[in-house]
Formats: sequence, C-alpha cells, structure tokens
Amino acid sequence: MPITSAKGRSADSDRVPAAADTTEPIMLELVDEDGRTIGTAEKLSAHIAPGRLHRAFSVFLFDDAGRLLLQRRALEKYHSPGVWSNTCCGHPYPAEPPFVAAARRTGEELGLAPALMREAGTVRYNHPDPASGLVEQEYNHLFVGTVTALPDPDPSEIAETAFVTPAELDALREKYPFSAWFMTVLDAARPAIREVTGDAAGW
Repeated sequence: MPITSAKGRSADSDRVPAAADTTEPIMLELVDEDGRTIGTAEKLSAHIAPGRLHRAFSVFLFDDAGRLLLQRRALEKYHSPGVWSNTCCGHPYPAEPPFVAAARRTGEELGLAPALMREAGTVRYNHPDPASGLVEQEYNHLFVGTVTALPDPDPSEIAETAFVTPAELDALREKYPFSAWFMTVLDAARPAIREVTGDAAGW
C-alpha cells in the first residue's frame, strides 16, 4: 500500500479566505429531506452547528486491481484537515448537476478524469467533525467508477494519496483518523462498488 505525497500543483482550496480577500463566497444548495432544492447558503455558514441540510457528493474510484483510491486531506483545510477520506467529495454549485460537480472536483483535486463513473444512490447523514466543531448535514449523491491514470493531486487540497485493498483500508483505519462521514458513504455505496469491482476485489 504505497502512500504518495502530493506535490507541485496549485489550485483553489477550501481554506477560509482572509478578511481582506474579495473572492466571491462559495454558495451551497440547501435541500429538504427528499433532496428537493429549497434555497442556498454560504458554505461555511451551512456547516456551523447545528448545520443546514445541503447537497453534496462523494466519489469512489478504483484501479484495475480493484483497489480504492483514498486521499488524505491537506492540513490547511478548515474542515476535517489531515484526515483520510474517499477519493473525492464536495458540494455542487447551486443548480450544478451532482455528476458534473463530481467529475469537475475529481479533476481539480486529483488531476485526473475517471475512465468510468456511475451513480450509486444517495445517503443522508448528520456528522459533527470533532476537530473543528463543524457539522456535516448532507444529502449526499454517491458515485463509483474506475481510473486508469495516476493522480496528480493539488497539494492545497490533498496531502497524500493511496490505493488500498479492503484489508489495507482496515489497517489504515486502525492507525490514522478518517473523515467522520467516510464509513457512512462507503457502506451506502458498497452495492454499486461491488458491481464495478467484482466479487474478487472483496468490497
């Protein structure tokens, strides 16, 4: 299970902008319990406890050996810094289709495009982040797929990457912290993961 450090590339991260920064605020799409759009909210405000239910996505990409591509979030991120998580996750812009957002952020964060990506259902959860005190109240669209290229991660977003088998994932989880939402989204995506990777991969 080689772990690869991010290097070299630069792009926008989700760090909180400085007070003097005139960057436009990042807006999220608020939804009801059935996933219907009901409004918008600024990104950080939607995550302040108790949180506001908003649309999100999570991506799980696998290599041709059926190993899952993980990322360790950059230490500079204001939310869940330095923890391991699934291949890519984030939030669509208001009115942006979740599939489009998932493909866009996979490219922005990891510098690669999925060879295949398909919908894998949705899951709703409420997960506080113990480190930051922020709350993930999310209606999450899941995507599963395959990748043939090696990642070229943006170091402002990702500290390290690793391709792991199920057994290697278990060992990594015993040793390092993972995002609060990781097991929820992984378990919800497992049926689609098994369809993509096959029984031999062990997911």
